[in-house]
Amino acid sequence: MKINTNRDELLGPLLKVGNVVERRQTLPILANMLISAASGRLQFTATDLEVELTTSACAEADGDIEFTLPARKLIEICRALPKGASMTLEIEGDKATLRSGYSRFTIGMLPAQDYPTIDPATASEQLNFPESILKRLIDKTAFAMAHQDVRYYLNGLLLEITTNRVRAVATDGHRLALCDAELDTGVGSDIQIILPRKAVLELGRLLNDDDGALQLEISNSHARVRFGNTIFTTKLIDGRFPNYERVMPSGDTQRLLADRDSLRQSLIRTSILSNEKYRGIRFRLVPKLLHLHAHNSEQDEAKEELEIDYQGNEIIVGFNVGYLLDVLNVLDTKQVSMSLIDSSSSALMTPAGSMDCRYVVMPMRL
Repeated sequence: MKINTNRDELLGPLLKVGNVVERRQTLPILANMLISAASGRLQFTATDLEVELTTSACAEADGDIEFTLPARKLIEICRALPKGASMTLEIEGDKATLRSGYSRFTIGMLPAQDYPTIDPATASEQLNFPESILKRLIDKTAFAMAHQDVRYYLNGLLLEITTNRVRAVATDGHRLALCDAELDTGVGSDIQIILPRKAVLELGRLLNDDDGALQLEISNSHARVRFGNTIFTTKLIDGRFPNYERVMPSGDTQRLLADRDSLRQSLIRTSILSNEKYRGIRFRLVPKLLHLHAHNSEQDEAKEELEIDYQGNEIIVGFNVGYLLDVLNVLDTKQVSMSLIDSSSSALMTPAGSMDCRYVVMPMRL
């Protein structure tokens, strides 16, 4: 069996599916990718049993065949070949021989019939919307997901779908990110699913910020996303996401308005001398001014003042500067709004003039 293709045609799809393959595997075959040749195309599939990614590339083949090859080795070979290089892949027995110019590589294969694939139940809900919407929701919220938290339902992103809105929410218990997108979804009843952390990060890399069509299929235990020539399937986290509405500051709040980039730069400078472990920084709010103060165990100290739009009472409150910078890094408006109640309450950060994206950051004692 012989397959003819091109290095440039192959490398993009290989890099896509290669991100799914874990370096440390419980099963040897999971280090491989499943490759299918049919109808003038090569289809590549990779999985870690939690997520699965399938994409394709153009190729000429003598017939239809299915086989597996080590993902990392195949990617590194393609990377090392010169741009535009033609490639021939010959399959014989349990070996594959890849030829390109004067280069020749012989690679061992594992049986295709042993390759595990995710086969979700029939989708109970199906939505169609622009790719850019899911991309934006992920980009604005994914940073707040927990990582290896014992509360497993926090190690992912909540996707909440109603008849006229799609909402993404992520929290690690210390900060929370929420972003809305208005959309006529057509769903009959409200849907809540929790996408695992790895699936969210992979989708964030794969999706484009354009109006390409995206199809989301949801079943009891899986979600499948189709876009372009790519199919992404993931298991869902089976758990109950906390009631995020309860942590949103409400009532008699005092609001400041600041230039986003100026505040970001001031925080970066002040944080240089903050405690490396806790990264605490003190806010002192007075009318028209924000005083920033940080210090560490070596008695180093940093202070900075920033002109802001604030007319409330004096408030002194501490924050983890990393959490604040994470928020400012994903906002794209010129100004940012921050609402506070007192020195012991969480802060609500939003882009100026909009509530589509909301971020809650808990205070810390300094």
